[in-house]
Amino acid sequence: MTGTAQQPGPSRASALEGIVIADFSRVLAAPYATMVLGDLGAEVVKVEQPGRGDETRTWGPPHFEGEATYFLSVNRNKMSVQIDLSTRAGREQARELIARADVVVENFKPGTMKKFGLDYESLGRDDLVYCSISGFGSGKGADLPGYDLLVQAVGGLMSMTGPGPYEPVKTGVALVDVLTGLHACVGILAALRHREATGQGQLVELDLLSVLLSSMVNQSAGFTLAGSIPKPMGNRHPSIAPYEVFPTADQPMVLAVGNDRQFRRLCSVLDVPELATDERFVTNSARVEHVDELFEVLSARLRTRPAQHWFETLTPLGVPCGPVNDIAHAFALAESLDLNPTATIGDMTLVANPIRLSRTPVTYRLRPPKLEQ
Repeated sequence: MTGTAQQPGPSRASALEGIVIADFSRVLAAPYATMVLGDLGAEVVKVEQPGRGDETRTWGPPHFEGEATYFLSVNRNKMSVQIDLSTRAGREQARELIARADVVVENFKPGTMKKFGLDYESLGRDDLVYCSISGFGSGKGADLPGYDLLVQAVGGLMSMTGPGPYEPVKTGVALVDVLTGLHACVGILAALRHREATGQGQLVELDLLSVLLSSMVNQSAGFTLAGSIPKPMGNRHPSIAPYEVFPTADQPMVLAVGNDRQFRRLCSVLDVPELATDERFVTNSARVEHVDELFEVLSARLRTRPAQHWFETLTPLGVPCGPVNDIAHAFALAESLDLNPTATIGDMTLVANPIRLSRTPVTYRLRPPKLEQ
């Protein structure tokens, strides 16, 4: 089948310019999604409880000029309106907002929006894209609280994270919430594309548990395909070696050697070329099997020089490595690589949106709203 290539139309200022989002979300997963969509140009109206607002407004320290940085981290490019959904007048106000919206996003406990007459079915708009996010779905898991830490625990992530079987560890950030927010963005954008082609909206549903099971990728597939149940391995990888944290003369560093060629180069720089032909280490599978012995040999050599020395020596040779940075050094690294990791709105410096679009770049138009706005 052949066709005629269409010339691109005129660029808009922002990719989602003209899209209006009625944002009934709080805390992290859904607010992260609506912020990303706002960065891409959508008009986002955040609905908050009068006098109290989003729970994260009180989640501090740390604070920036009296405001919780947790709230500020996921609520830029939004306008705020206070609506009491428990009142008839408030529900009518919400309906008026939804009437001019293209997208509704909510992450209340399942059944809450139905109680208010604001669920997808009750609204009865065939062109509306409606995104609902829950912890464990709207069926048998509807009454379970959807907290990231809880999902990390019951969803299996903590069982494979940490130094040993009796020391489960959560990730250092609410990673499941963030992943769910990103999946919500994908679902919403897909639904908008479908509406553009057909005129029909649809219901987009996500739950934290399903997102986590999908996001554990190789570990999940190892179970579904081979019945393998991962165990905590500290900083090691179940299928690659050396791929973990090593000591140096001054600070920890990571080696992430992904193939035999990189391993040979590593051995040459560390002045132990014999390791590359040792039957215990000659292939990746062999190195995984003898990872404890490999760690001892490599650690002895790496301890002789600072982490920066190894980084500067190994990186040009294509051996992935780097120091274990704190967040300040991580931002400094991004700055040194001209990645522009921050964005300024007025006197506020926030983390930049990582999406780079050549025709319709993200914009930073509005600081996170104060409750009285």
